[in-house]
Amino acid sequence: GVFLYNHLQQKVRNAEALAQKYKQQQEALSAQLQVVYEHRSRLERSLQKERGEHKKTKEDFLVYKLEAQEALNKEKQDSMNRYGALSSQHKILKNQHDDVKKQLLDLQLQHNSLKLEHRRSLESHSQKFAQLQQERDSEVTNLQDTVFKLREESKLLRKAHQEVHSQLLNAQAQMEEFRQLKEALQKMPGLR
Repeated sequence: GVFLYNHLQQKVRNAEALAQKYKQQQEALSAQLQVVYEHRSRLERSLQKERGEHKKTKEDFLVYKLEAQEALNKEKQDSMNRYGALSSQHKILKNQHDDVKKQLLDLQLQHNSLKLEHRRSLESHSQKFAQLQQERDSEVTNLQDTVFKLREESKLLRKAHQEVHSQLLNAQAQMEEFRQLKEALQKMPGLR
């Protein structure tokens, strides 16, 4: 009986020790489970927060995407308008360029024609000038000959004039002599 009692007592102590061990393990597990629950709670709150932030980020992204799409469409429309305006301006400038090019060709043709006409006119003027110069030289030579002849004639005329003047003086002297002689004759009564 004592042995059985001791044996049972030993079993009870073992059972108590085992229960104490299990109780400690349960407390440790409870503590770990509490930590896990708290960690899970923190994770759930963090997840909820992340979901809220993700939702807000998604909404912000959608708003940004919508605004970006609108801005892109507006920019695209503006670009199309600018392209249309530039295309029209390009056509106008191209037409103006073609007109200026045509005018340039016309002016070049006109310039070449005027250049040729100028060259012909210059040659004609050169020929006329050479002819006129030749005629002038010939006329100058003729005038010089005429001047020389006139000078000679003038010398002869001066000489003749002097001779006539001398003859006139002689004639006047003779007339004076005849007059004096006539008066002298008229004074003589015997000769009347």
